[in-house]
Amino acid sequence: MFKLTAGQLNDRAHAVSLLEKTDLTDINVIANRAYGTHEIRTHIKENGGHYTIPPKANAKQPWKADWWLYKERHLIECYFNKLKHFRHIATRFDKLAESFLAFVQVATIFLLTK
Repeated sequence: MFKLTAGQLNDRAHAVSLLEKTDLTDINVIANRAYGTHEIRTHIKENGGHYTIPPKANAKQPWKADWWLYKERHLIECYFNKLKHFRHIATRFDKLAESFLAFVQVATIFLLTK
């Protein structure tokens, strides 16, 4: 599921609205430290999910994170790296957000069928 946001906007502002569209029952959400807000973690727990989000270094009440499972996040990083091999996406040729998102979806289909 994709949600395209403005480049200057923090992605975490839309995280809960995106998670609301997903059935989180017995799902483990793996995310980086930026998504470790109380609101996001609470939403995941209340909807029957689990999270693997490391706490920020300055967290007042740090929680435990499964670092071995967190390392699986590299799969997402590799996906975005492959997407950026498409020059059209890396340089953001499209002026309209809908066109850009459509090309990202086409590139994703191409990568999945490769």
